Amino acid sequence: MEFDPKTPQYLTSDKSSFASVSAKDRWPVIITGAIDDLHRTVLGVNDDEKANEGKSIIANLAKLKYELQHDRQMTPLDDDGHPDIASYNEELEKRGNPHWHDVAWLYSECYLYRRMEALFTLSKHWKGYDVFARQKMDTFKSSRPAVLELAARYRELAMEAESGKARENKSPEEIEQAEKLLFSEMCEICLWGNATDLSLLTSLTYEDIQKLQGSEARKASQKNIIVNDLDAAFEAMQRARREKKDGERRVDIVLDNSGFELFVDLILAGYLLSAGLATSVVLHPKRMPWFVSDVTPKDFSDLLNSMIDPQAFYTAADDSGKTFPPLSEKEVSNVQFLFEQWSQFHQDGKLILRPHPFWTTQGGYWRMPSVAPELFEDLKESELVLFKGDLNYRKLVNDAQWDPTTLFTEAIGPLGPKSGIRVLAFRTCKADPVVGLPAGEDEKLRALPGGGGSESRKWAWSGKWAVVSLSDGKA
Repeated sequence: MEFDPKTPQYLTSDKSSFASVSAKDRWPVIITGAIDDLHRTVLGVNDDEKANEGKSIIANLAKLKYELQHDRQMTPLDDDGHPDIASYNEELEKRGNPHWHDVAWLYSECYLYRRMEALFTLSKHWKGYDVFARQKMDTFKSSRPAVLELAARYRELAMEAESGKARENKSPEEIEQAEKLLFSEMCEICLWGNATDLSLLTSLTYEDIQKLQGSEARKASQKNIIVNDLDAAFEAMQRARREKKDGERRVDIVLDNSGFELFVDLILAGYLLSAGLATSVVLHPKRMPWFVSDVTPKDFSDLLNSMIDPQAFYTAADDSGKTFPPLSEKEVSNVQFLFEQWSQFHQDGKLILRPHPFWTTQGGYWRMPSVAPELFEDLKESELVLFKGDLNYRKLVNDAQWDPTTLFTEAIGPLGPKSGIRVLAFRTCKADPVVGLPAGEDEKLRALPGGGGSESRKWAWSGKWAVVSLSDGKA
């Protein structure tokens, strides 16, 4: 807390903010989903000791839900052997042992997932169990049309890049312009992949998920990027390529959601490597199940494994027995092309997975230089550090109640100017904190139907609007 900015954070007691909606409406639904998932798994367990232990975890999850819904005092986390527990508990005490419905939103949401994780870590038979895994893969399966569309488009581009056709009979200016457009398209695909955030979309149908994805939806959404620093990001990447032509040029992606969003992150990573805009891409997953859909190392391998035999994965019947039409040979071939390319990049050390315990601590990223100095130093080695999604954005700006016209470079504190880190944030807005807006923009969006008016910033809760914000800490 000592390294945080003085600007106050959003609280779960603030009825005008999404913090209150989260604590009272969303979190009980998420815990109920976790209980249901574990119950389904326990039913299939033959070992009595394991089944009983699973039932005990279910009882503890129900207790957590009761405490949350009845606004009980938050209790210290049980020590599961991981060093972050002490820090969580110290901060709980510093915050005055608060109640669920009157506490900093960021701290309490992180505490919620950390407490759930401790139940599994402290068990004998359920260590490493992910109550969200089934949901994550089901959502990826629901994304079939968008996956197939992107696989075809990406393969076409990769073949063009390899053959050199894209550069034939073009001036250097035309080549750069084409590359800039392609970079923007790949980044926008990556940005809007975040439209499917499982912790928010708890009741969407298969058809609804498909509507959120695909090229038509992306084109319609372009006008909804209210801060767009993509051109500046591309210029920085181009400059690095010119200046370090034969040197190492690394890009880092601090991941957000698994499933379709991880798929589009890998599309972007593959593109950066194929186009020579990066020589390596480092992916930063979470070390444990986190905020429902966040990527863990296992989610990465599960996604790749599903692409080995896309026919089997995409046509397998779902839980209700519904079957799906077969893929064409071309569709299978396109998905397998991606699998082979990404696996090769991974094997060659160009696509690297690097979890770090800092990503699941309870505070904002203002704390990084002091709490995780080795991670902070490591990120300076990167040409560009891309922070994906809403939670990473909230942590960058400390989930604080900044005036929306505050500069992004100011709101990210020690990761801002002269930090040595070039920060790029891709975020579809699903929470109140937002910075870098032109004067009057927040008021204009609040005045729209459902925008919240003078009462609240409801426009920023829906994921309809996005920001792409750059801070060049290397300048």
